[in-house]
Amino acid sequence: MEVRLKGVNVARGDRRVLHGIDWNILPGQRWVLAGANGAGKTQLLKVIAGSVWPEPGAVRRYRWGRERRDSPFEAQDEIAYVGPERQDRYERYGWNHTVSQVVGTGIHRTDIPLDPLTAANGRVIGSLLKRLDIEGLAGRRFLTLSYGERRMVLLARALASRPRLLLMDELLNGLDATRHGIALRFLSSLRRSHMPWVLSVHRLEDVPSGATHALLLDAGHIVYSGAIGRAPLAQWFGRTARLAGNAADRRASRHARSTASARRAAGIALVGLRHAHVFLDEHPALRDLSLTVRQGECWVVHGRNGSGKSTFIRTLYGDHGVAAGGRIEREGIRPGVPLELFKLQTGLVAPHLQADHPRGLSVSEVVQSGRHASIGLNDKPTASDRAAARVALKFFDIPGFEQRQLTELSYGQLRRVLFARAWINRPRLLLLDEPYSGVDAPTRHALMRHVDELIAAGVTVIIATHNREEWPAAATHELELVHGAAAWCGQVRQRAARSHARNKRRGD
Repeated sequence: MEVRLKGVNVARGDRRVLHGIDWNILPGQRWVLAGANGAGKTQLLKVIAGSVWPEPGAVRRYRWGRERRDSPFEAQDEIAYVGPERQDRYERYGWNHTVSQVVGTGIHRTDIPLDPLTAANGRVIGSLLKRLDIEGLAGRRFLTLSYGERRMVLLARALASRPRLLLMDELLNGLDATRHGIALRFLSSLRRSHMPWVLSVHRLEDVPSGATHALLLDAGHIVYSGAIGRAPLAQWFGRTARLAGNAADRRASRHARSTASARRAAGIALVGLRHAHVFLDEHPALRDLSLTVRQGECWVVHGRNGSGKSTFIRTLYGDHGVAAGGRIEREGIRPGVPLELFKLQTGLVAPHLQADHPRGLSVSEVVQSGRHASIGLNDKPTASDRAAARVALKFFDIPGFEQRQLTELSYGQLRRVLFARAWINRPRLLLLDEPYSGVDAPTRHALMRHVDELIAAGVTVIIATHNREEWPAAATHELELVHGAAAWCGQVRQRAARSHARNKRRGD
């Protein structure tokens, strides 16, 4: 497919997020789309896909074979889109079909399974799952998968539709090192196809070797469009690398006092597991876990996609129960005491929260909901609620966002809002599930700096992450999960560095 855009302007609310976009995508081209959070990457992909309408006067033309179309509605069946919002829809609507069924909806181009899969369909699905190295997930229910596993399944679903154009919004977010490598090799293998694709990225290491062109966006304006060999990608991502280095220096200077503060505060057991097994739709997600998290500690949870990291975080928070024979203990929570009291003292940042909040809510309402550990607001907010939301938004460097709706935010901007929501009650325990996924480097390092400051102040933190560089400087303990079981559980030691080096060599 060939796509031509001319004079595209897009406004969200009272703000213009794309300005005079002229862009041509030709058959065989493989584009990398880069820009900071809020630069307009997702909106641009949605304009092409037809789910966002530009201001009057814009030109959108699609051509394939002998077909010519001036509206995306007439070309939508030929375009496949993979992005976080589609992934969130499964969580929001409870679409918990098997992986084979989800991929099969790509063949039939439906949201949910409406027609039985034929033997021929099964062969296509099996081939795609094998090509992406996820054939072992075929019989699993979609909502029992990890965030990264879901992303790979949705890529298979997109390919099952045999698209003429593939649009991928932050496809590589949430993938462990192994799946990240598989995805990059797959994208590079598409150089043998005439199907063009567009991939939005935040990191230089996310750029596939087979990419031919780059488009760089800054505040909704195109600042470069052309061959990737001439694209200033090193300079573009180098700016954020310098910011990262400055942030690392600041974090290192605080490391000693952060660790000392954590050790002084350590004592009270806030939450613990005893021989805990957790099942998701009969799938064993956690196996025989026993540990205690004490006040002032900082735990890092790591492991490959599907190892149980998100299930562990949500179990501690109270979203999943522990099977008979095991137990979970929370400080101050006894039989008859509502779990809500624990949640009011615990902040949570997790990908599923971006799906749970209605898109029509304002930023202020989402942050205020943290005061009540609710999704949305059951009662009219008080002056105190509004004031607390303003303070939290200012703390996380997003003042002036109060009245914007969630639909006006980029994925990374919304992640900052969730941090403000988690912090609004000044929690003593902060649970972070892949908290930096989908954010640009400046935002990532700003958030990491805030987390370091909270740890230094004595807040207990449990963070699940794939990236060693995202470990807090004052991390005291680590939990390595393999297939839901603890491969290592205890204080952070030199073993962590050796394990990291070994995994890098193996590509894990």
